[in-house]
Amino acid sequence: MASSMPSFSSLLFIIFSLQLLFLSPTLSTSRRVLHDHVTEQRETGFRVSLTHVDSGKNLTKFERLQRGVKRGNLRLERLINNMMASLSVDSSSQLTSPVHAGNGEFLMNLAIGTPPEKYSAIMDTGSDLIWTQCKPCTKCFDAPTPVFDPKKSSSFSKVSCSNSLCKALPTSDCGSDGCEYLYSYGDYSSTQGILATETFMFDKVSVPAVGFGCGEDNEGSGFNQGGGLVGLGRGPLSLVSQLKKSTFSYCLTSINDDTSSGNPTSTLVMGSLASHIVNDTGFTTPLIKNPSQPSFYYLSLQGISVGNVDLPIKKSTFAIDSDGSGGVIIDSGTTITYLEESAFNMVKKEFVSQMKLNVDDSGSTGLDLCFELPADNGSGETTIEIPKLVFHFDGASLDLPGENYMIGDANAGVVCLAMGGSSGISIFGNIQQQNMMVVHDLEKETLSFIPTKCDQL
Repeated sequence: MASSMPSFSSLLFIIFSLQLLFLSPTLSTSRRVLHDHVTEQRETGFRVSLTHVDSGKNLTKFERLQRGVKRGNLRLERLINNMMASLSVDSSSQLTSPVHAGNGEFLMNLAIGTPPEKYSAIMDTGSDLIWTQCKPCTKCFDAPTPVFDPKKSSSFSKVSCSNSLCKALPTSDCGSDGCEYLYSYGDYSSTQGILATETFMFDKVSVPAVGFGCGEDNEGSGFNQGGGLVGLGRGPLSLVSQLKKSTFSYCLTSINDDTSSGNPTSTLVMGSLASHIVNDTGFTTPLIKNPSQPSFYYLSLQGISVGNVDLPIKKSTFAIDSDGSGGVIIDSGTTITYLEESAFNMVKKEFVSQMKLNVDDSGSTGLDLCFELPADNGSGETTIEIPKLVFHFDGASLDLPGENYMIGDANAGVVCLAMGGSSGISIFGNIQQQNMMVVHDLEKETLSFIPTKCDQL
């Protein structure tokens, strides 16, 4: 673990200038590996551009972080509440009541129907169902994309109640229109309608007979960034399962990247194209299943190091409990990482000990731990030292770049740890995943992190 590293490697240097964060180390990249296989693997996979939900809003990176933290805190709170409620139901009735994450931070572009209509939908690795709003709509939220009209598509087909996709729904009924569904999320949002199949187009790849929810009654505030949702979870209803692709990956650009132009630079890669990305520069760890929450991707987190200090966290802290609670999930739709409270308190205490800055107690940022930036030396730049942060997963230690856990704002005069505390479940968020190709291999049951310049893919 970290104790074997030389002392000088326990610090990173950060320069703050014009609200931008620069790190002296540069990330290695597996960009060459991805492009080497594009032509040869195109027929067995595709790639889709992703746009952050706050892209194009002329926000600073710190404002974007704060908006994401507010969404993440609400998402986490409702996830925990719903998960505890579902476990209570399970203990009394012996029925499985899985919780789905809902909403998310990234939108993917696609087209639905024949002829194809363009849509943007939320990418969610914490749920399974693919769905969009459909006419006739008894209750639809305002969305930037139109409501899908099945009558205008020649490839639309309703799913029968005997279909395996209908049987995979957590809540369904057999009505006059065939398979009718209700799908709820941890943030109290829901979609209700009929299950159908339709032709979907991702980039230039057309995929027929994709099972999706045609939502005629959609409630909640979690989806108004897009016209629906694409579930990438582990269940049979997800896009990953329906395409029978055992591998997918995504690469999320840095929060430091300019988002005012709205240009999508993050990437989702589906199929065997993604499986050829893994190489010697990556870190691979097993994926774990939780029967009580089958949609989520769980990781085995063994410990955490701050600087050269291995924190005395019990291994059981991050384990999945016998009732299905606890554990650590990796989630593209949650902005910051949330750790079980006792572990987060250790991380927080160690950062306070090692950072040579005063703690900011104003509470104005919405984050749990911030430090006051020292005054600049007249050059307009402020250089600080921060301890390294290493997550020790089963089989791999992930040494995070400084920008993946410390976010500063020169105007506000603070630098903050992009992490928080939790109870019931821990979440490895997307700030910690930025500028890494995150490869899910469901055949090998592994997840790999490959340092990558995501905006150059």
